[in-house]
Amino acid sequence: MADYVRVSFQEFSKGFEEVNRRLEAHERLLEELTRSVGELKVAMGSLGRRWGRDLERTVLELYRHALEERGIEPGKVERFVYTDVDGRYYRPGARLEIGVYIHDNKTYLIEVKSHAELEDVEWLFDKARIVERILSRRADRVLMVAVNIDKDALERARQLGIDVIYGSVIE
Repeated sequence: MADYVRVSFQEFSKGFEEVNRRLEAHERLLEELTRSVGELKVAMGSLGRRWGRDLERTVLELYRHALEERGIEPGKVERFVYTDVDGRYYRPGARLEIGVYIHDNKTYLIEVKSHAELEDVEWLFDKARIVERILSRRADRVLMVAVNIDKDALERARQLGIDVIYGSVIE
């Protein structure tokens, strides 16, 4: 009986060692996978930002005629980026981005979207007020340029006095 217990314990020990080796291998793989996912997130974020900038330029060019009718040269729309470090205008650390076009002493604030939703319109209205305070000048016009816009977003933009240039309305 003692031999049986000894053999069973040895088999148990071998099995435990095998499970332990596999767990260690899985732990290494999990660490490698975690590191790779982190690198992928950074790469995708960078790619997304570049695509976002390219998309903005493309949409502005797509609606060049409508913008020019409003006195805006699409190629001269600049990106305004402000980080509210101490929360003076919005929230501490908040990063605000918007297109700005200043010409003949007129200021235009422009948001570009591939698909504008109600929340985008609401945020643009609030962001425009914040940026006006930062720039210490009132915007002559706030515009949203969108390839597609939801119907409720278009209606809300009109209520808020936001000029909208768009390709199609989504019901």
